[in-house]
Amino acid sequence: MTSTLHGLMPILATPFDEAGALDRAGLRRLVDFELASGVDGVAVFGMASEGFALTTEERRAILDDVVSVVGGRVPVIAGVNGTSTATSIEQALLAEEGGADALMVLPPFMVKPAAATLVDFYGEVAGSTSLSVMVQDAPGVTGVAMTPGLIAELARLDGVDSVKVEAPPTAPKVGAVVDALGGTDFAVLGGQNAQFCLEEYARGAVGTMPACEFPDLLGPVLADFVAGRVEEARAGFRRMLPLVLIGLQGGIAWAVHKEVLVARGIIEHATVRYPAARLDAGSRAAVHLVLEELALPPLPTAVRV
Repeated sequence: MTSTLHGLMPILATPFDEAGALDRAGLRRLVDFELASGVDGVAVFGMASEGFALTTEERRAILDDVVSVVGGRVPVIAGVNGTSTATSIEQALLAEEGGADALMVLPPFMVKPAAATLVDFYGEVAGSTSLSVMVQDAPGVTGVAMTPGLIAELARLDGVDSVKVEAPPTAPKVGAVVDALGGTDFAVLGGQNAQFCLEEYARGAVGTMPACEFPDLLGPVLADFVAGRVEEARAGFRRMLPLVLIGLQGGIAWAVHKEVLVARGIIEHATVRYPAARLDAGSRAAVHLVLEELALPPLPTAVRV
């Protein structure tokens, strides 16, 4: 199966108002910002989306808004994070019904599955829907390890056409997966907020799926690297690296992403839902110091609050 997923595909944050309710106007502005930044796709219900804190009805509303704003211009990938085959299939069918183009599927993680059973799991999920399936290799979140050989076996399943590698160290894992695939047309992408995206690209990755607050900075970096302008790409990445790193802090990463989006005038509130934690005063000051040092360009008028 030929994958169409590639390039910069950010995981959208889920904006909430001060009371913690879904901020749909803010979500639509966020999608406008991603599109104006030239992304190659957007994803919902990932870890950076606080997908773990969303109700089924909120997932329907979010997907409806995102699909509507995107209007077919780029793929919309819906995260699936069920705790069983049945709940994962339920989420997959809801995503298909809502107009998603592809699924990013975590393995079940409450009861750790044996590696051999993951072939059956992904086969059943992929067989339940017409959407293409991305395997999400994220042992830090799930506690479920996938070897390069297992990922290559999953790549042979009908409907499974890509993998997002989030198993540190990611660049060697990307290289090992690419080698195990043996030249098959299967897309390997990176995550971990794009921390090692250039190293992952050098090892054979064809895309990255970071958080959503800096696509206008990362897009040109990736374009330079793909075009062979490696020094320019590395210089651009070094400039934005403090912003990448500050969004990798466990427990407060969600609040960091949203604080940046608020500061950039894209959403109105940095509200997060438990168990995500709010920023304390020192962490908030650190975020704003990074932004002041970057001196980011103004946003298009259409996406300002």
